[in-house]
Amino acid sequence: MNQMQSMRAGAGNGARGVLEGVAAAIRAGARATLALVVETEGSTYVDAGGMALFGGPDGQVGWLSGGCLEPEIERQARQADETGSLRWMEVDTRDDEDLLAGSALGCRGRLRIALLPLRALPGFEQAAQMWLQGGTPLEFAVSDDGAVAVRAGGTWEWRLPASAPDGPHAGWRLRIDPPPEAIVFGAGPETPLLLPLLREMGWRTTLVERRERWSALAALADRRIDGFPAAVADGAQFDAALVMHHNFELDREALAALAPAAIAFVGLLGPVRRREDLFKLLSERERIALAPRLRSPIGLKLGGQGPQAIALSIAAQLQAYRHGEETR
Repeated sequence: MNQMQSMRAGAGNGARGVLEGVAAAIRAGARATLALVVETEGSTYVDAGGMALFGGPDGQVGWLSGGCLEPEIERQARQADETGSLRWMEVDTRDDEDLLAGSALGCRGRLRIALLPLRALPGFEQAAQMWLQGGTPLEFAVSDDGAVAVRAGGTWEWRLPASAPDGPHAGWRLRIDPPPEAIVFGAGPETPLLLPLLREMGWRTTLVERRERWSALAALADRRIDGFPAAVADGAQFDAALVMHHNFELDREALAALAPAAIAFVGLLGPVRRREDLFKLLSERERIALAPRLRSPIGLKLGGQGPQAIALSIAAQLQAYRHGEETR
């Protein structure tokens, strides 16, 4: 490959939904094309590593703009699929004329997009599934001459016919971080709203719940632990833990289990007085271990009451924390 430009992307930009769509399209034998943003400049809707899928059983999955670019991307994605080739696309809206004419985007940015037809990438479903299972980054190496490599546990390589990209020719390396992991101790009225919302935001979720009343909600999580909080072990695989049983003793048990665990974000549902009462029952060592990591009450102050407002406030705080924007 030519000199490669290396970039790192978070697991955002709808990567989870897109890669689930990729896996579904390949299983169904559907014709679909993955649009992968390899480079950006200026103000753009997504960063390098942004993805969208065109075609397949679910149609378009993911967005690379607010909807203004997608019709043209879809048209060129179909051409990439028909020819089985890597097709390059560049969108540049940095000129003043773009504010008033043409695409009328006014975004003041540039995107370079690689259009990758799935039928020309045998084995890519395995890489997507490895990433979706958590813990494994997904790495792309894409060259202007049609060389494509993907790494996620294993390595897959292909050589596609390729159109010539506009501008200086180069190669690009992109790393998509593994999806963040949240472990939720206890289900409640917020769970039917919170878990799907976290999933849409790219999180993988584990629900720890042994009460029969709430067992059906385990279907909303990626994984269920039907046991005691101590089964979490050191928790090193989790980015965040939420304690929200609406049960004093179960919350105390969960906090005690989380005290030695290596989880940087621990959220506790309920008012400050309840937290103080819980802390009275923990050992001094447990209190010291939890205090710098604990968010209590969990959730940003957005206003409103009830399970909908609580679920939204928790998801918003996790989003801010994940992207380094949280204020405490």
